[in-house]
Amino acid sequence: MTKLELQIAWRYLRSRRGSKLLSLISIIAIGGVLVGVSALIVIIGVMNGLQHDLREKILVGSPDIRVLSFGEDLKVTDWPTVLDKVRKQRGVVAAAPFVLTEALMTAGHDYSGGVYVVGLLPAGKGVPDVTTIRSHVTDGDFRFVSSDGQRRGAVLGNLLAQRFNRMIGDSITLVSAGGAKMDPVTGGMIPHFERFEVTGIVQTGMYEYDNAYVFIAMDKAQALAGLGTGVTGIEVKTADRWQASMVASRLVAALGWPYRTVDWEEQNHSLFQALKLEKLGMGVILLLIVLVAAFNIVSTLTMVVADKTKEIGILKAMGMPAKSIRRIFFAQGLVIGVVGTVLGLIFGFGAALALDKYQFIKLDPTVYFIDHLPVSTQPEDVIWIIVASIAIAAIATVYPSVQASRLFPIEAIRHE
Repeated sequence: MTKLELQIAWRYLRSRRGSKLLSLISIIAIGGVLVGVSALIVIIGVMNGLQHDLREKILVGSPDIRVLSFGEDLKVTDWPTVLDKVRKQRGVVAAAPFVLTEALMTAGHDYSGGVYVVGLLPAGKGVPDVTTIRSHVTDGDFRFVSSDGQRRGAVLGNLLAQRFNRMIGDSITLVSAGGAKMDPVTGGMIPHFERFEVTGIVQTGMYEYDNAYVFIAMDKAQALAGLGTGVTGIEVKTADRWQASMVASRLVAALGWPYRTVDWEEQNHSLFQALKLEKLGMGVILLLIVLVAAFNIVSTLTMVVADKTKEIGILKAMGMPAKSIRRIFFAQGLVIGVVGTVLGLIFGFGAALALDKYQFIKLDPTVYFIDHLPVSTQPEDVIWIIVASIAIAAIATVYPSVQASRLFPIEAIRHE
């Protein structure tokens, strides 16, 4: 593209010869691109923020990888050996055994309810934090030290504690069918009862954890679930959460049969796929705003062609080739697209930062799992927004530029 072509394109964008400002129709076309790009930046940022917050809340008590076992008992008996092998694998930062079972919880009155019981190693020196659940304790701790010195402590989710009206120092009873024996007289199963003292309250902000989870010492969970010396599996923390599937594959290859792995994406596959689909849908819908702006560009350039028909005829009569005419109008559309995109990025980033910092849109934390709309702008999203916006603006120049290049010089000069 020559300097002459650029000068002519810039002149056609202005309102009149002596003015250095853009014409009104050019400003409207730029405004359409600006609105579309700004909306995309803000909405995609909000979708990313929601995904990130939800993912972090879900993974508060869930590790990057779980190493489990096939078989009827669904337990790992030689877990010390397995744990040692897991810790030696590349990409593994921390690993620890865990027990996961279900039980019926009662607090000494008629009301009872089902809960998930998680057995963890008591917090202390040398005990790895595979998940961040221990950092969300609001009262007490994860040492599980009860008043009788037997580590019969239990950490409850805050909503579960409120539901059963339990506080630090109160007692609860967990009833499990794990390891239950049959009554020879009635033929029924004799459930297993274990009494615990509330020694901690945890609040994650995730309803499932706060309303239905009880954390106890691993040896007590083994007894409650009837696992003996076995555990449910090994929980693993990786150096990079997004590489968890690769680390999981290496673990399977190293451990062999009968061990298997489940990474965090596989555990919550349906939810995260739904969030990705929602983000894609929102992006496509908002991209329609940029497409509307493209029609503005088409109409703007078509009006310029109609207004400058005589000048185009004179240029062609003076020897300017058709491809130069096409490049002039391509340059106009590109200027509109680039200027609108740059301004849209500025306004979009400004709105996103203000929305995240000042939290203009408040949400009820008792209804939603967050108290405001989070915003997280990803570089790859910004790149595809820029590329899509400029590409649409460039494509919008095809029709008017071809129409201008096909004008016959004599007919164009005679045009009224």
